[in-house]
Amino acid sequence: MQNEYSKIQSDLSIAQAAKLLPITEVAETIGLTADDLETYGKYKGKIHFGTIKSLESRTDGKLILVTAMNPTPFGEGKSTVTIGLGDALNRLGHQTVICLREPSLGPVMGMKGGAAGGGYAQVVPMEDINLHFTGDLHAITVANNVISSLIDNHIHQGNALQIDPERITWKRAMDVNDRSLRNIVIGLGGKGNGVPREDHFEITAASEMMAIFSLAEDLLDLKEKIARTVVAYTYDLKPVTVGDLGAEGAVAVLLKDALKPNLVQTIEHTPALVHGGPFANIAHGCNSLIATKTGLKLADYTVTEAGFGADLGAEKFFNIKSRIGQLTPALTVIVATIRALKFHGGVGKRELSEENVEAIKNGFQNLMKHVETMNAFGIPFVVSLNRFVTDTEREISEFEKLCSKFNIPFAITDVWEKGGAGGIQLAERVLSIINQVEKTGSSFQPLYPSHVSLEDKMNIIAKNVYGAKGIELSPKAEKQLRDIEQNGWTNLPICMAKTQYSLSDDPKKIGRPKDFTIHIRQLKPSIGAGFIVAYTGDILTMPGLPKHPAALNMNMDGDGKVTGLF
Repeated sequence: MQNEYSKIQSDLSIAQAAKLLPITEVAETIGLTADDLETYGKYKGKIHFGTIKSLESRTDGKLILVTAMNPTPFGEGKSTVTIGLGDALNRLGHQTVICLREPSLGPVMGMKGGAAGGGYAQVVPMEDINLHFTGDLHAITVANNVISSLIDNHIHQGNALQIDPERITWKRAMDVNDRSLRNIVIGLGGKGNGVPREDHFEITAASEMMAIFSLAEDLLDLKEKIARTVVAYTYDLKPVTVGDLGAEGAVAVLLKDALKPNLVQTIEHTPALVHGGPFANIAHGCNSLIATKTGLKLADYTVTEAGFGADLGAEKFFNIKSRIGQLTPALTVIVATIRALKFHGGVGKRELSEENVEAIKNGFQNLMKHVETMNAFGIPFVVSLNRFVTDTEREISEFEKLCSKFNIPFAITDVWEKGGAGGIQLAERVLSIINQVEKTGSSFQPLYPSHVSLEDKMNIIAKNVYGAKGIELSPKAEKQLRDIEQNGWTNLPICMAKTQYSLSDDPKKIGRPKDFTIHIRQLKPSIGAGFIVAYTGDILTMPGLPKHPAALNMNMDGDGKVTGLF
């Protein structure tokens, strides 16, 4: 395969040149038939709920989580390693399914680019997955906004629930970056246009509706989660839910087809379930629970990823998703790159391609903190160095020396260039450690029990995962904490909304900062999703576009062939 495409450089060109199998043939490799799928064209399909239910009696396979050190602004290839590892395990004869999040149009058309992997470790059809795919994110957006519409209509039609327009917590959603919509005023133009009030938009991937969708186990669970979602408070401060509005049925109906997991394939035809897409710096950052559980029933190994570094996606995977879904991951892969090590060693973004062995030594402390976090959860791990063409032999040698010095298991991966063949070393190391752990049993457990206070939970995360001295609540957050306690929601896990670029809440504090405090400015109960969101620093739920958005590079020809997508 590599010889066939050796002259092709861009991810899009590689994906467009790939020879895809009909999705029904991909399904057959994991024991599914055409009757188990609802096909979306030739290369995409959704798995029927009846099929998923029929798998319940099967024994689960092993669950492998891929996370990373704190990234550079360019990303370190976590999805690429996830896909390459899945391909490598299949090459070694192990039935494997990959589980990824669906890309949001915000990053795709903004700054970060797509989320279908890269090089020869991609899920395909890449253009479809990165753009509208099977319409799941549009359905989630509409379901979210139907709730907003019903809230405002309820107030306009007499407000029987006595909703205080100044205490509506539910925001409208949109799946693109648009800073102008963060704070708006609606209902202008006279009485016939509704009650004027301040409102807000957040990006769909950061919405509670996305979190609800991604943590629902089936249709009935989805409807129950929607019904208990708190959207506002009355004039006497009582919570108002979607169930109070009588809207859970209509909202669930809009999501009934979207909730079926999407089946696609990698360039090497490994089955991939790409479903659900919450951000990890704001929301919980994991693909859908229903897709993960389906993968575990269909394969010996399910390889999934959680967004950004282990301080965000992995922490939430262990403390939120694993708790809600009763999952026990077998092993974690921590993705590192030479450029991220240099970045956290003090090298500027423009100099990351230049050799700097000393910076790798300094930046290694960031990776070490994530290693310590895995140990705190009792989860075995392997560090995967995702190799880039700018990495020098001296830099790679220094990385290997540091890993050996601290007894850190590692493997070099070259999956961008070589696909699954470039992930064999990692796959063999993963299998070896999982086999060792099977003999002694798993010691995995979340960092905190459900019964401790919310303040204790935030302090535990801040101290054990970030390395902070502790937390500091703003006056607003202190009041919100008292309200949450009064409403009896303290048993829920915490979802920390924090910058991805630093262990702290300040993106400029790179490396392994010390003697810092995590500042909690606001707490938001996401009762439908089943957690409390703690907003730190300057984190926003509606991103803005960069000076030169990726959308300006995109085009297509008269035949509909896409260019400029990455």
